[in-house]
Amino acid sequence: MKHKILPYAATLVASLFFATATLAGPPLLCHSFDIGNAKSLPWSSAGWNISPADSSYVTKNLAADTLSILNSDPTVIVHMETLRRAALLSQNDPNAARQLLLKLIARSDAASNSTRAGALALFDRGYFAATLDQLHWIKKDYPNPAQGVDAYALIKKSLALRPDDGQMNFAAALVTLDDHAADQQGHAKMALVGAQSDPLLARNLATHFMGPQTETMSQMINRNSTTKVARQ
Repeated sequence: MKHKILPYAATLVASLFFATATLAGPPLLCHSFDIGNAKSLPWSSAGWNISPADSSYVTKNLAADTLSILNSDPTVIVHMETLRRAALLSQNDPNAARQLLLKLIARSDAASNSTRAGALALFDRGYFAATLDQLHWIKKDYPNPAQGVDAYALIKKSLALRPDDGQMNFAAALVTLDDHAADQQGHAKMALVGAQSDPLLARNLATHFMGPQTETMSQMINRNSTTKVARQ
């Protein structure tokens, strides 16, 4: 059975042949993901900057609030955006990030890694660790509670159970922009394939990284994979 290619997917595939740009900041933090009307943590700021409204969030509730959202919505991109917001909201409260990371570890350990839900719990654990690792780009003295965690190994393990998951491959392509060149290329390709039947993923790949003058997300992940392969 052939899938009908959505307009979003056709647009993003065509966009791969246009201009490239230098990565302007931590990709897991600078760019907000489109989650439509899905519930997530409170966030009214642009990019990674915390607005006065967001700064009033009570970070002692971060672990409970985040887990409530993750447990109620299985959409990977919703998890990506929620964990991005969690990391940014915790930048002035590393203990809140540590508590959330511990909860994600316990949740992952308790889940069956042979199920889709178990794979997603493993993904959340790795993706949050990868996101925390990028906070030092914004806050130099941030005491990273995930230091020493092999975030990509956890994400790769989750993908072994969900290899055709386009959204999860999109996340993996972003996590591996600076490393794991061969793997990054494969993740980028799988994300593009997944977008052909996933309008939410297609919309996110078609968005610009940081404003209309910058690359789309599809251009960014494809440019990095193509460049790295050429250098090998």
